[in-house]
Amino acid sequence: MTMDVRAVLEFATATRGLSLLLQAVFNAVIPDHDADAFRPPRTEEPLYLDSSVEWLLGGLSHWDAEHFLFIAERGYLYEHNFAFFPLFPIILRGLAETLLWPLSSWLSVRGRLLVAVALGNTALFLLSVVALYALSRTVLQDRRLALLSSLLYCITPANVFMTAGYSESLFAALTFGGLFLLEKGFTFRACLALSIATAARSNGLVNIGFLLYLPSLHAITQIRVYRTTTKGHSKVFHYIWAIIRLLLTSLLGTAIIALPFCAFQYYGYRTFCTPSVSLEQIPPALVSLAELKGYRVPDENGPPPLWCMRLLPLLYSHIQDVYWDVGFLRYFELRQIPNFILALPMATLGIMAAYAYFLANPELCLRLGLWNTGAHFDKPTPGMFNPRVFVYIVHSTVLLVFGTLCMHVQVLTRFMASSTPVPFWISAHLLLLNEPLLHRRKTSNPNVQLHTHPSNGCQHTPQNPIIALLPYFKSCSSTTQGILGYFLSYWVLGLALHCNFLPWT
Repeated sequence: MTMDVRAVLEFATATRGLSLLLQAVFNAVIPDHDADAFRPPRTEEPLYLDSSVEWLLGGLSHWDAEHFLFIAERGYLYEHNFAFFPLFPIILRGLAETLLWPLSSWLSVRGRLLVAVALGNTALFLLSVVALYALSRTVLQDRRLALLSSLLYCITPANVFMTAGYSESLFAALTFGGLFLLEKGFTFRACLALSIATAARSNGLVNIGFLLYLPSLHAITQIRVYRTTTKGHSKVFHYIWAIIRLLLTSLLGTAIIALPFCAFQYYGYRTFCTPSVSLEQIPPALVSLAELKGYRVPDENGPPPLWCMRLLPLLYSHIQDVYWDVGFLRYFELRQIPNFILALPMATLGIMAAYAYFLANPELCLRLGLWNTGAHFDKPTPGMFNPRVFVYIVHSTVLLVFGTLCMHVQVLTRFMASSTPVPFWISAHLLLLNEPLLHRRKTSNPNVQLHTHPSNGCQHTPQNPIIALLPYFKSCSSTTQGILGYFLSYWVLGLALHCNFLPWT
């Protein structure tokens, strides 16, 4: 384990522990808001330790987390439960029935699932930190930028969603890990990781773009090499083989990544369009909730829903349309202005990253980064603006545009923070560019330096620049104050508001 990895793991562990502590304090001190949220009735008798676990970890079960916990406990019963993909509930139930099984005499399934959320998301977040650092070192080719990006990720504005019963930490770990494997040339293993990510969140399908782009870039590079090193018929054969291999990789990889999404949609179709259960087999309390709230449950004696008759009967699209009113420009209303303001900082980071990258590499962007006039990809310029970052900027911009135009815009913060490294890369880049206390040269505050090499020749963990800057926050540059202020305020506010059923991102 390198010094940098140890540093980010230590910081990530500290922030996870502090997050769990703060959510318990906020949940105990602040009364829960009476929100119109999914709250299924408890059908299991509480055991000895359930009340204690609920008091300590109950803040992790609010808003959409209740869906994941319900699915882990009861399976997919209500139609709108299918908006939440199965991998995270499977992991929670697996932990509850294996690692936490010795506690079954003191904790109900619900109690063990809450403990599984705390343990599981802590471990998954640590994995995502390591994956992000590895990906950043590979793409950015800049140790300081990779380290600072990973440390900023530890205080992500989407912190509460990385801690509570949401699938963001799982998705981030699989996405960053899969992209790292793809960058290293382990295409099949990368496809498996990205495929599993699609079983956690639907936007894993967007990662297909990386699979289409990076092998294409590799094929073009190979063809350029063949053009200068081979002659005659051999050159044509190499061209054809490179194209065939690219097509096979793209088709097979796309199928692997999309398979979990397709399988889950088929499962939803079978559950509601050709049901094999009746209302009598469902606990009465859950049937009563369905009747009260208008939730659809599978019933072999009732008519199938109308979406089953569509040419492409996608349950996921139906749920987003009917239950969440998600669609193009549907959120553009005056009453949603506060939610646009909540999403503005994350959107600003995405816009700044795209704009700055285009200014630094206009010709590369116009060529879509697929070929270059020099050996940029062999020996890229280290930092935020090297050619290998291009595809990540495009991916981030696509997420930003889609999230702004077609989603509940306040979700943009966690949507991007768990899907792309770009917000953390551009934030770290701006800090290193504008904060004198982080420069290698001597400053008026010599104690606040990003030490990457020990002065006495002995190896030790590098100083954490985030921790080092906080005591000097008022004297930092406006850029530093803005970025750290945004990260830390959202980090804490999310815990205070979300854990008490108050509106948040």
